Amino acid sequence: MPNVPSHLANPLVVAVAYDGLCTFEFGVAAEVFALPRPEMGEDWYRFAVAGIDAGEMRAVGGVRVVADGGPDLIGQAGTVIVPGWRGVDCPVPPLLIEALRKANERGARILSICSGVFVLAAAGLLSGKRATTHWRYSERLRERYPDITVAQDVLYIDEGNVLTSAGSAAGIDLCLHLVRRDFGTKAANMVARRLVVPPHRDGGQAQYVESSVPEPHERSRLGPLIDRMRANISTDYSVATLAGLAGMSERTFLRRFAAATGVTPARWLLSERLSRARTLLEDTAMPIDRVAETAGFGAAATLRHHFRQQLATTPAAYRARFGTNAKSA
Repeated sequence: MPNVPSHLANPLVVAVAYDGLCTFEFGVAAEVFALPRPEMGEDWYRFAVAGIDAGEMRAVGGVRVVADGGPDLIGQAGTVIVPGWRGVDCPVPPLLIEALRKANERGARILSICSGVFVLAAAGLLSGKRATTHWRYSERLRERYPDITVAQDVLYIDEGNVLTSAGSAAGIDLCLHLVRRDFGTKAANMVARRLVVPPHRDGGQAQYVESSVPEPHERSRLGPLIDRMRANISTDYSVATLAGLAGMSERTFLRRFAAATGVTPARWLLSERLSRARTLLEDTAMPIDRVAETAGFGAAATLRHHFRQQLATTPAAYRARFGTNAKSA
């Protein structure tokens, strides 16, 4: 069992339910915060559902929801989750706006998943802040709320007590991020393992926009090479070398690699190396220069450059926040 600190002033997580509830987004919140996790100890989250519409509410897919209580539950929460919204053009009830504003004023964390960002925006919680949502809604959010800096190519944005995620599955990334904030890396990794998802994903939404699904034969043909690259991540690969190992011309290799992975070999290697470096920083006390070498960056200066560019932090700061001992007190 991870060393779970009892530092949450208010462990109650309240998910907002409404008629037309987005089932998947609500399920993400329930899976992360409502599922019993005895391995996490007694200080884990508590979970409740606040219904904002009278009576039984419908959810997408024919499900009907009976909430634990009404909007007053939002006033008791340490964390409030808005799991999507019934339509980006649907008005937000004044009672929900008022409840969210009061929760925010007293310091509760407010999270939105996908289109739920429009609820936070209507409540004025994102004014002057950065936010994200599904790429399909980004331009509409930007036009409707010009005082919000809309970032499209990210999976989530943490503005302290207000957090937003991109498309539906990015809600998993955001919820795991909050677990990591509250309980540390090992706890987030354990939750991710039970979900059978990576504990953190690099990159943003751009890789999912208007991209075709790779053909199975492309994946199977390049699979052994990708496995080899991942197993020997510190090797200095050139396109010519990779094309030779794949038995293709360079031009054919680049085309087929992009079809199979959605990115160039250089971008794929950078993402894998960053992931390896993050794992080493989280789980070991390995010196930074050794992390850089093991992860394939060669020198610590190169590792720091890519951390600043891709993660807006430094390796040392990342270890201080997410390393094994970062949340032990």
